[in-house]
Amino acid sequence: MNKTPLDGAQALIKTLDDLGVEYVFGYSGGAAIPIFDALQTVKTDIKFILVRHEQGAVHMADGYARATGKPAVVLVTSGPGAGNTVTGLMTAQMDSVPMIVLCGQTVSWMLGKDAF
Repeated sequence: MNKTPLDGAQALIKTLDDLGVEYVFGYSGGAAIPIFDALQTVKTDIKFILVRHEQGAVHMADGYARATGKPAVVLVTSGPGAGNTVTGLMTAQMDSVPMIVLCGQTVSWMLGKDAF
């Protein structure tokens, strides 16, 4: 058993793996970098699918969830990254498609300073 404490991002990825998540769809950005790093450093079976736009990530996740019946996971950054998920997220919500959208957030001391 690993006795090294996990940070929040590592704990998140470990939990997703423990829950059986197979894929994470997403597009990297500054506020979510620790989570993207954890996807590479924490030993899991999770495969990351890099997209060219956040909206593509939620639509791909929607298709995956509809085809498999398993919850889909999307990972994006804050600000415009999160905003770009709304159309696909609402489509999934209206059709009761199981989806989790994770979004990074700027550090608390930067909130309100145009840091998204």
